[in-house]
Amino acid sequence: MAAFFFIFGAVLSLGASVLLVTRLERLGARFGAPEAMLGIAAALAADSPEIATAITALARGQRDVSVGVLLGSNVFNLAALLGLSALVAGRIALHRRVVAFEGVVALWVALMAVLWVAGWLTPAAGLGLTLVLFVPYLFVSALPPARRRGLPLPPSWRSWLAAAVREEELELWSAIHPRAGSWKDGAAAVVALAVVVGASVAMERGATTLGAKFGLSSIVLGGVVLAATTSLPNAVAAVYLASRGRGSATLAEAMNSNTLNVVVGLFVPAIVIGAGTLSGGALTVAWWYAGLTLVALGLAFRGRGLDRRAGGVIVGLYVAFVVLLTIS
Repeated sequence: MAAFFFIFGAVLSLGASVLLVTRLERLGARFGAPEAMLGIAAALAADSPEIATAITALARGQRDVSVGVLLGSNVFNLAALLGLSALVAGRIALHRRVVAFEGVVALWVALMAVLWVAGWLTPAAGLGLTLVLFVPYLFVSALPPARRRGLPLPPSWRSWLAAAVREEELELWSAIHPRAGSWKDGAAAVVALAVVVGASVAMERGATTLGAKFGLSSIVLGGVVLAATTSLPNAVAAVYLASRGRGSATLAEAMNSNTLNVVVGLFVPAIVIGAGTLSGGALTVAWWYAGLTLVALGLAFRGRGLDRRAGGVIVGLYVAFVVLLTIS
C-alpha cells in the first residue's frame, strides 16, 4: 500500500505540475509578461512537487526529509538539467555574460542555504539576505527591453545587463509559445496546484513508510529518492531545451529552479512552521549543492558552455554525492 501511494502520488503530482506549467504560461502571456518572467513562472510551477513534498514533511516533523528534498533536488537539477543535457545534446553553448548574470545570484543563494543549514543564520535572515540579490534579478528580468536601457546605472552596466537578459529572452521566446489564457486556465491552474499538493502528501507518506521498512535514513530518503522523483519535470524540459540549442534557457531554468526551491520551499516555510534542529547529513547535502553549483558554473564560464566532458564531470559528481550520502 505504501508503494502504491508513493508511485501513484509521484505520477499524479508530476502530471499535474506539467498542467500547472502550461496554464501559468498562458496566464503570463495574457498579461504580457516578458519571456524571462514566463521562464521563472514555469520554473516555479515545475518546482511545485518538491516544494509541496518538502512542506508536507516539515509539517509532520520530518525536518531532514524536507531539507533533503529541496537541496537534494537542487543537486539533482544541476546533474540532470546541465550535466545530462550536455551529454545528450553534445554541447550547451553559453555566453559568459549569461553565466555571470545567472551565476552570481545562484551562488549567493546556495551560500545562504549553507549558512542557514549550518545554524549561522536564522530563516528570516537567510531569506532577507537572499532577496538582496534575487529581487533586483527579478526586477531586471521583468522590465521591458526599452526600460532596461534606462536603468540608473553606468552605461556599460546597462548594456551588459540588457544583453544578458535579452539573450535568455530570445531563446525562451523561441521555446515557449503560449497562447493568451483565460479564466478557464486560471481555474485549471488552481485545480492542478491542489492536485500537486494532495498527491505530494500521499507521495511523502508512502516514501516515509517505505524508507522506514527498508532502513533508509531520512536524509537519503529526502535528498536522493524524493529529490530525484520530484525533479523529473524539470529534467525532461531541460533536455528538450538543450537538444534544441537553447543553452541560455536551459541554464536559466536550472538556476531559477534551485533559487525558488530555497526561497519558496526552504526559507518561507521555516519562518512560518519552524525548522528545528537538522542533522549533519542535511549540511552535507547543502555543501554539495553549493559546491556543485560552483563547479557547474565554473565549467560553463571557462568553456563558454558545457560539452560532453563537462557534463560527464557534473553527472559523475552527482553519482559520488549519492554514494557518499548513502554510505554515511
